[in-house]
Amino acid sequence: MEQGKSRAVRPGPRSGGRIIADALVAQGVDHVFAVPGESYLDVLEGLYAVRDRLKLVTCRFEAGAVNMAEAYGKLNGRPAAAFVTRGPGACHGAIGVHVAFQDSTPMLLFVGQIPFEETDRDSFQEVDYRRMFAPLAKWVTQIDDAKRIPEIIAHAVDVAMSGRPGPVVIAISEEMQKHLVDVPDIGPADVSVPHPDPAALEKLRGLLAKAQKPLAIVGGSRWTEQGRAAIRDFMTAFNLPVTVGFRRQALYDQTLDTFAGDLGVGSDPALVAKVKEADLILAIGTRLGEPVSQGYTLFEAAGGVPIVHVYPDAAEIGRVYRPALGIVSDLNVFAHAAAKMAAPKKPVWSGWTKELRALRVAGQAVPNYEGTLNLAQCMHDLSRLLEDEAILTCDAGNFATWPPRFINFKDGQRFIGPTNGAMGYGVPAAIGAKIAHPDRQVVCFVGDGGFLMTGQELATAFHHGVAPIVLVFNNQMYGTIRMYQERTYPFHVSGTALTNPDFAKFIDAFGGHGEVVSETAEFAPAFQRAVASGRPAVIELRMNPDQITSRTTISAMRAASAAPAPKRKASRPAATRAPGKVKPKR
Repeated sequence: MEQGKSRAVRPGPRSGGRIIADALVAQGVDHVFAVPGESYLDVLEGLYAVRDRLKLVTCRFEAGAVNMAEAYGKLNGRPAAAFVTRGPGACHGAIGVHVAFQDSTPMLLFVGQIPFEETDRDSFQEVDYRRMFAPLAKWVTQIDDAKRIPEIIAHAVDVAMSGRPGPVVIAISEEMQKHLVDVPDIGPADVSVPHPDPAALEKLRGLLAKAQKPLAIVGGSRWTEQGRAAIRDFMTAFNLPVTVGFRRQALYDQTLDTFAGDLGVGSDPALVAKVKEADLILAIGTRLGEPVSQGYTLFEAAGGVPIVHVYPDAAEIGRVYRPALGIVSDLNVFAHAAAKMAAPKKPVWSGWTKELRALRVAGQAVPNYEGTLNLAQCMHDLSRLLEDEAILTCDAGNFATWPPRFINFKDGQRFIGPTNGAMGYGVPAAIGAKIAHPDRQVVCFVGDGGFLMTGQELATAFHHGVAPIVLVFNNQMYGTIRMYQERTYPFHVSGTALTNPDFAKFIDAFGGHGEVVSETAEFAPAFQRAVASGRPAVIELRMNPDQITSRTTISAMRAASAAPAPKRKASRPAATRAPGKVKPKR
């Protein structure tokens, strides 16, 4: 190129709406999930012009649209875009932003905005999105000048993917989209990712040399296939026991003898007890948040047990737990560097690894549950029937503890769910996953409560010709809340009982495949028929309502609460107690 000539191609005057569409294409964004609104009609016109390069997925509810975009980014490591209209549309979509923030998922949310000349008049559907989304997103901005569209969208993509990934929210004022301006598009930046310090790797080697009972916890986002393979090679070469963080079940091949289980909601109590015996924690990609740390009880904030914390964002290292060694690095780069480390010939912790693996195997044995439908056996059957490249999405609720306990996810499979416990995620995530990867089998796990929050998005699946399989765990209640209710206020059922439709007939109304399963032997054939149908499918699993989790029943909880309290030793009269020890009356 001759000196003095611009590298940027100037396509001539375009509307702001068209420039937004072109800017997304220039940044490599290839999917937009949207519920249309009059506040961004000009962007819809721009998307029409680039429809051969950018797929527009029309959804039925803003929460569904944003969760589809989040699932896309979680699976592919690059952001999809979601578009919602102003006011109510943005409020509905906010849940997906919170999911993306807590899950560290790159995502772009565009919100149509009022004309900027009407700002601060309490105009129709007016909201200050910088204030609304400030605690939920990595960055919130608004575009009022069409000339700045390429710059702001390019920066938004960089922010979404850098450091700890997350969502970016961009408000787009209505009249700005109509303005004609001449501005070049901006392509993606080639930015090198952080690499681990060689000296830090030597320190890691030294800490491992001193350890007797090390334990790895793998989590985080934006793992590549090569990075996952490298971290697997590192763990198997060192024979290190590996756990995965909450909702990160498929980051590690669970068929390997080094896999010890998951740390999160519903973890095996035996595993949790063993974690407390560990003398070295390798926290790779996980933030060591509340679910992983079991309510911040597993580790000491001051670092009593040495922690090696590997994370791409320095601000997250030591945020709660002071590490013995913090390594700022892209997770995939670290994995490749760790895989090159020389492994000990006979690790002293080999027996420890076998012990933890044995706990995992024992925990997967099928219990003799009461009732005609044994969900543990169903999960074992499903594990056998799943394709090697299957993608599994999960909603929030007590039912979500069955798959991680009884399925060993294979290396090529993926399991995604909301780490913030958002109900209504599973079905939209399954549709987003199937749109992003139409050739892969997609199965959704969802409770009866979560399904009726966003189950209508199955209309989106039919509209775009994709066929996920949805397993609805029906126990006629908000199960998680009922569990806590029975713990705190046993026998008092308040607000947690549900009345449900026939979920098989629900999908029949769309023209899909529906089945009801109430006995264990019915499940595998029903799933095979759903796969063979080639249509969106719903299999309703009619559970025993008493089986509130995979480990206990409501009856058992009530029996425990009714047990007489242990007798207390007689205390001295208050008058004889030492000064300052008198307890207040209750």
